[in-house]
Amino acid sequence: MTDEDTKDEKPEGTTENAGDGVQSETSKELDRADEIVERRNRVCEREEAILSRKESFAAREAASGRAEAGQEQLTPEQKVDETAKKEADEIVNAFR
Repeated sequence: MTDEDTKDEKPEGTTENAGDGVQSETSKELDRADEIVERRNRVCEREEAILSRKESFAAREAASGRAEAGQEQLTPEQKVDETAKKEADEIVNAFR
């Protein structure tokens, strides 16, 4: 191939004025992707901070004894009875 054969070919994703300082379509897409990645990283950092606060709150609640306060403690037999009742209700409701 000679220089004349390749000089008219433009790389994929470039615009007509790419040689005049205008960004190519590919670089615009890459810039947009970078912005998206940065935004997603900020969101992840916020989610981590929120999760950390939730864990801290749950730990304080458990340590103070309020986490299970007011909840009825069932014996193993009562738990089996509750489970059997729920399953029976589901079967009855399925045939309605």
